[in-house]
Amino acid sequence: MTAVAATDRPASGSILGENDGRLLALLAEGLPLEAIARRLGISERTVRRRIRALCDRIGVGNPVQAVVWAVRVGVV
Repeated sequence: MTAVAATDRPASGSILGENDGRLLALLAEGLPLEAIARRLGISERTVRRRIRALCDRIGVGNPVQAVVWAVRVGVV
């Protein structure tokens, strides 16, 4: 996958869903998926699915890159 600068991507508000910012913030805290699931009131499987969908939307390969992207665009 080719790295894309944050400035080459759409504004974060146009591609992030309602709870994506909270999910990214919890990931940035370093919480395990189980703890994130409890805090969001969803299953761990749903957390994994949402993370994968979020990574696909913003064009990154893994959750760590998603957190870095979020910090660069000011979401976290």
